[in-house]
Amino acid sequence: MSRPLPATSSSRRADERGSASIELVILLPALFAVMFLGTQAALFYHSRTVAIAAAQEGARAAGAEYGKESDGVQAAYEFISDAGGADVLSSARTTATRTPTDVTVTVTGRSLSVIPGWNPVITQSASLPVERLTAP
Repeated sequence: MSRPLPATSSSRRADERGSASIELVILLPALFAVMFLGTQAALFYHSRTVAIAAAQEGARAAGAEYGKESDGVQAAYEFISDAGGADVLSSARTTATRTPTDVTVTVTGRSLSVIPGWNPVITQSASLPVERLTAP
């Protein structure tokens, strides 16, 4: 009984032709998905950070001793504009409510997106006590 001859290295290489292309076809979409998800997470986090900072800035302005709700809204919009405006937080809306004891500013907008058709909504609020003079 005779044994088949072992395959030579040249015949092995012929069997593996195109394997790099197949590996790229399988791995490249996964690599792009990871890159896009990482970029999307960074954009979302940055937009969220700008929104909370704008809300805090607005709350400080509206919570001043002679501050008004409109001062808080204007300060929040100015902060968003200074941070990049619509390039960071698009469709930004700001509301403020002030009671005799505290003030709350809410910033709502949309994060930029690298995923088509998906624009996450960001809503952040900040509350502070109103500054007031008290008798000693």
